Amino acid sequence: MQARLIRHEVLPFLLALLALGAAALALDALLHVFNVVWVGRYLGIPGTLLIIGSFGYSMRKRKLIQQGHPAKWLRWHERMAWLGSLLVLVHAGIHFNAILGWLAVWAMLINVASGFTGKYLLERARKRLESARQKMRDHGLSPQQLEERAYWDTMTFDAVKKWRAVHIPITLAFGVLALAHIVAIFLFWGWK
Repeated sequence: MQARLIRHEVLPFLLALLALGAAALALDALLHVFNVVWVGRYLGIPGTLLIIGSFGYSMRKRKLIQQGHPAKWLRWHERMAWLGSLLVLVHAGIHFNAILGWLAVWAMLINVASGFTGKYLLERARKRLESARQKMRDHGLSPQQLEERAYWDTMTFDAVKKWRAVHIPITLAFGVLALAHIVAIFLFWGWK
């Protein structure tokens, strides 16, 4: 049971985070190999735009956007946020001269980890709830009995869905730090 949990729940989470780090290192290495390290300085712009674009999912969930299926918006959210984070990581590189920028990067990484955590927790809770319901159906329980017996599992699933109460403030902190970094760049840029 524990090996299955690690293989199906923990490992994909860790691999997703490691893939982000490895892709950032590989892309940064390519910029160095081709002697175009300066490009990394500007990758923060498309990275930020991709991350902003990933908020389409939140707008769709809140019905501010009517078109499209929410599951498709969620996949786009995940992909755009991952790719945007990748570009921002390459933009940050290994330059430690901007504390505000690094605070924004750490907030972004915590936000990405929070998103992955929520994704895997929700998926695990959904599978567990459906498995429990299927077992009860197999035992011939009526819909009324099914609802009564699955009450606590349903409550647990609803509680897990509230992980967004943690994810949203982390996203807000990241947004504020990123915006402060962008404003600082414009204030201190050499506009010659």
